[in-house]
Amino acid sequence: MIIPLENDHKMKRNIRVEALHQIPLERQGIELVERKCLGHPDSLADGVAEAISRALSLAYLEECGAVLHHNTDQGEIVAGESIPKYGGGKVIRPIYMLIDGRATRQFNGINIPTDAIALETARKYFRTTLTNLNLERDITIDCRLGTGSTDLRDVFKPCQGTAPRANDTSFGVGHAPFSETETIVLGLSDYIDTTLRARYPAIGQDIKIMGLRAGDTITLTIASAMVDRYCSGLSQYIEYKDILKEHAEKVARKITSRKVSVQVNTADDIDTGSVFLTVTGTSAEMGDDGSVGRGNRCNGLITPNRPMSMEATSGKNPINHIGKIYNILATMLAKECVKEVDGIEEVYIRLLSQIGHPIDQPLVASIQVLPREEFHVSEISRDIEGVIDSGLANITCITEKIIHGEVRTF
Repeated sequence: MIIPLENDHKMKRNIRVEALHQIPLERQGIELVERKCLGHPDSLADGVAEAISRALSLAYLEECGAVLHHNTDQGEIVAGESIPKYGGGKVIRPIYMLIDGRATRQFNGINIPTDAIALETARKYFRTTLTNLNLERDITIDCRLGTGSTDLRDVFKPCQGTAPRANDTSFGVGHAPFSETETIVLGLSDYIDTTLRARYPAIGQDIKIMGLRAGDTITLTIASAMVDRYCSGLSQYIEYKDILKEHAEKVARKITSRKVSVQVNTADDIDTGSVFLTVTGTSAEMGDDGSVGRGNRCNGLITPNRPMSMEATSGKNPINHIGKIYNILATMLAKECVKEVDGIEEVYIRLLSQIGHPIDQPLVASIQVLPREEFHVSEISRDIEGVIDSGLANITCITEKIIHGEVRTF
């Protein structure tokens, strides 16, 4: 059972609120936003890593009554080889997935089948995410989980009624609110996954969306794998590209009044027939590898106009791994600040830990605020501090949300 901490204000947290002096992002000349969707090799690695961490956490809770030390954030996907063909091609060399990292195998005389759990979870994830993948022929999954170092496992040991101790000296960052371009890119990805693909299964799971806002013009460049078995020929492939373009424009128009331009599969050479056609719906079948942490941040996007952490969020343990907890918490708190505190144009949150110190007592919680024109930061800083202090006091509540898949990690 995960027990939330009581609010403890006896030790004052080092929360620093300062005014940010810059042009709001929506008024800056250039903005870039990227998302690698679920079937992109990097996102597949993230998804498998996080699914395994959740499965291990649930198994540990069931068998031992507590989440034990583990980190599965080192997975790799090595591309196979395929021969796509209209009407249905084949994979001639399978995709290879390496599951590595660390997991506790024994606790108080109880043996936990960590490798079996990891392999079963990975297969289930691929089955549900890549619906055109033949698990018997198209992929090889290898598990090489080790055990953690003694010092990190000692830091991990829970103390009843107190916050876990940080596993690392690291930081997490978050921002809010999303810009129009950020909202469009993430919204389009979710729309394709939840609605559009069900109507047009030729649209594969491996999609990358790049958003560029130059002034008041937003250009969406979409790279989308198409599944060969659902395309009778080049003309139908082109038809599906046009359908994706049309729906992307509709999604964008619901969010922005700016001019929107959508381009799909710009590397296609229609004259020679060289197009983004796949057997399984992912480029991992032919020439595109993937790694945990090389894709989206925990808010689902890659945002070079915003502060970001290089940490991989997916697969890290949900108890004391700062690379996961502080990035997720910073993102959640930024949204909460915008929701609860009037007068915020933009807010950026940075949380820094020290290894071995309680995770609810960061070395610093740095909040940079760009107030709306009619506000001064001094008028809203106390309310912001309250949101941050409350979030840190109840930081262990995040663990439950992570284990049950209620928060996004990529």
